[in-house]
Amino acid sequence: MNAFTRSIVQVFRGSAKAFQTFPAAIACAFGFAVVTLIRIQLDWPQQEPYNFLFNCLHWAFAMGAVFSLTVITAAQSRINQKKAFLAANLLGVMAAAVTFLALYQFGGTTPEGSHYAVVTVLAAARVSMAMLVSFLVFIILAGYPKDQSDFSRSLFMTQKTFFIAIIYGAVIMGGASGVAGAVQALLYHGMSSKVYMVIGTLTGFLVFTIFVGYFPDFRKGEVDEHREVAQKQPRFIEILFGSIMIPIILALTAVLLLWAGKTTMSGIGASSFVQLSGIASAYTIGGIWLHMMVTNYESALAKFYRRVYPIAALVILAFEAWAVVIQLGKSGLKTIEYSFILIWIVALAAAVLLMIRKARSHAVIAVLTCVLAVFSVLPIVGYQDLPVTAQVNRLEKILASQGILQDNQLIPSAVQPERAVRESITDAVDYLASASEAKLPSWFDRRLAQSDVFKDKLGFDKTWPEPEDMPGKDNYIATSLMLPAEPVDISGYRWAINMQMESVKQMGNVNGKEYITIDGDKGTYRIYWTYPANNNIPSLKIMKDDRVILEQDMNSYLDQIAAKFPPGKAETYQAALDDMCLKLETPEISVLLVFSNIDISLDPREDRINYWLNLDELYLKEK
Repeated sequence: MNAFTRSIVQVFRGSAKAFQTFPAAIACAFGFAVVTLIRIQLDWPQQEPYNFLFNCLHWAFAMGAVFSLTVITAAQSRINQKKAFLAANLLGVMAAAVTFLALYQFGGTTPEGSHYAVVTVLAAARVSMAMLVSFLVFIILAGYPKDQSDFSRSLFMTQKTFFIAIIYGAVIMGGASGVAGAVQALLYHGMSSKVYMVIGTLTGFLVFTIFVGYFPDFRKGEVDEHREVAQKQPRFIEILFGSIMIPIILALTAVLLLWAGKTTMSGIGASSFVQLSGIASAYTIGGIWLHMMVTNYESALAKFYRRVYPIAALVILAFEAWAVVIQLGKSGLKTIEYSFILIWIVALAAAVLLMIRKARSHAVIAVLTCVLAVFSVLPIVGYQDLPVTAQVNRLEKILASQGILQDNQLIPSAVQPERAVRESITDAVDYLASASEAKLPSWFDRRLAQSDVFKDKLGFDKTWPEPEDMPGKDNYIATSLMLPAEPVDISGYRWAINMQMESVKQMGNVNGKEYITIDGDKGTYRIYWTYPANNNIPSLKIMKDDRVILEQDMNSYLDQIAAKFPPGKAETYQAALDDMCLKLETPEISVLLVFSNIDISLDPREDRINYWLNLDELYLKEK
C-alpha cells in the first residue's frame, strides 16, 4: 500500500473513529442532517407552518455539535476519565436541548403580514457567537500540552483538517451527483431534483465526520504521532505564507501608512468609511492571522514581518481611530461603526500583546475575541441595542432643536430646516426604520421611511447628500423609487388598463409595436407605450381612429423626478403617491399614468444615463 492510499484509508478510519471519540458531536450533526432531509421531503406550502421549528432545531443541533467538540476535548485533554468523558457528552446534548428551548420559547418573532414565526436576527446572532466562542476555545484546548503544540499550530491543524474534509466532500459530492445525473439521463428521466439535495446533505454529514475524525488523540498522557502530521505545514503552504502572503500584507501596510501620512497632511478626505472599515478590518484580521501562521518561521522575511507588523498596526490604528471619531460626529453610532470599534479594540490589544508577549499572546488574543463576541450580543450594549439608542438620542436632539419633537409628539416644521439638518434627520430615520427588531420610542412611526409619511409628519421631503458628496460618486449614482401601498383616486376615469409588457403583447402588434385597443363611445383608441431604440426614455402615444391625439415622451416627467430625488442613493425608496403618478390632458381624453417603480442610473465612466419606468396602470376617460 503506497503513501497516498494509506493517507486516504487513514482519513476514513478517522471518520469512523469519530463516532467513538466525539459521539455527542456526531449525534448532533446527524440530527442536523435528519432535519434537513425532512425539510427536503416537504414542499414549501407543507413546510412553512413548521419552518420556525425546523430553524430552531437546526440552530440547536449546530450549537450542540460545536459545543460537544469543545467540552469533550476539554475532558479528554485535562482529565481523561470515563466519567468526565460521559459528562462532557451529556453537556453537549444538554447544550443542544437548552438552545432549542431558548430559541423556541424566546427567540421567535412574527413579522408583520406573516402568519408564522421566524427566528429573530438577534437570537441567531447570539447562537452564532456562542458557537464562535466554543470553536475558539476548542482551538485553545487542542493546543495542549505545550510540549506538543501551541495555539498557532492548533489553529493551522484546524484549518488543514477543514480543507481536507472539504476536498474529500467535494469529490464525493461530485462523484455521487455524476452517478445520479447518469441515472436521470439514461435510466429514469423523471427522477426528482431532491435526489441531489439528499446527496448534498449526506455528503455534508460525512464531511463533518471526516473533519472531526482527522484530529489526533487529545487524551491526557497519550502521545499521538498523527498530531505532528496534522500540525505540520506542507512545503507549498510555507511558500504561500512566507513568500507570497507576507509581501501582500506588507504592501497593504505600506498603502495604509501612506494613507495615514496623507491624512496627516490633508485630513480624512472623502473616502468612504464603509470602504475604509472593510480594508482596515481585512488588514487587521488577516495580519494577526498571518502572524500566527508564521510564528515559527525562521526566514528573514518572516522575522521582519513579525517585528514590523505590530508597530505599523499601532500607527495605522491611531489614524483609524481618528476616522471613527469623525464618522461618529457626522452620522452617529451605527452597526458598521460599532463592529469596526470592536475589531479596532481587538487589533489594538493584539498589536501591543504581539510586541510584548509575541507567540504567547495568541491564546490571549483569542480569549479577548471571545469576550467581545459575547459583549456584542448582550442587551443594552450589544450591536442591536447600542447603535439604536445612539441614533434615537441623535434624532431626538436634532428634532427638538428644530421644534419638531415636543412632548413626545411630532409637529411638522413650519420652516424648512437647513439642508445638513434635513440630511441628518433622513439618515437617522432611515436607519431606525430599518431596525425591525429594535425597541423604538412611542413617538417614532416606522412608516416614516415612506416619503409621503415623512413629509406629512415632519413637514419637509427626505433629503440625501448631493451626488458629489456621496461615496463612490465617480462610479455609479442612481435614483430608485417605488410606488407606496396606497389607494389611487380614479374617480371619473372609465377604463383601467394593465400596461405590463406581457399584457400589452397579447393585445395587438403593428409594425413591431405593441398596443392596446379600447372601443369607446366616440371612437376606437390605440395605446402605445414604447421605448425608442436610440433613447431609453419611453413615450406614450394614443391614436383615435388612426389619428394621433396624444404623443408625449417622459422627458419632462423624469426631469421633475431627478430634481426632487437627486441620484445618489443605492437603496430603493417609497416615493409619495403624487410623485409616481402623471396626469395628461387633451381636448378629447384625460389620462392618468401610475408607475410601480422608477429607476434612473448615471454611469460617469460610460457617460450614460439609463432610465426605466415601469408603467403599472393607465386610466383613461373620454371628454
